Amino acid sequence: MAVMQNHKISFSSKVENLVLVEKLVEEVCDEYKVSTDHYGNILVGLTEAVNNAILHGNKNDLSKKVTIEFKPKNGMLSFLVKDEGAGFDHTIIPDPTNPENIEKPNGRGVFLMGHLADNVVFHDNGSKVELNFKMA
Repeated sequence: MAVMQNHKISFSSKVENLVLVEKLVEEVCDEYKVSTDHYGNILVGLTEAVNNAILHGNKNDLSKKVTIEFKPKNGMLSFLVKDEGAGFDHTIIPDPTNPENIEKPNGRGVFLMGHLADNVVFHDNGSKVELNFKMA
C-alpha cells in the first residue's frame, strides 16, 4: 500500500476551486483512515484557510495562486496553505464570539481554524498558515 508522503496542489484564486480542497482532504483521509468526525474538522478548517487565502490574501485576483501542501509530520496530518498576498497580523483579529462582533460578517475563519485544528501556525507574516491535525 502506497502512503502519500507529500501532496501539493496549486490553483487560481477563485472560490469555485474550493472543490479541489475537498478532493485533497478526501484523498488524505482515505489514505490515513481518518474517522468521519475528524474528517469534518479537517475539511472545514482547511476550507476556511483556503477561503481566507482567496478572499483576503489574494483578494480574488485570478492571476494569484493558492498553494496547499500536505505531509505527515510528527504523528500529525500537516497542511500548509500559502497565498500571494502581503499577509496580516493574526494577533489582532477580534474574537467573533464577543457580543460586539456577533453580527459582523467576517472574522470567523481564523477562530474556526484554531478550534478545529490541533495546532495552527502562521508563517511569512500570515501569508502562510499551517494546520496540523492529530491522526485519529
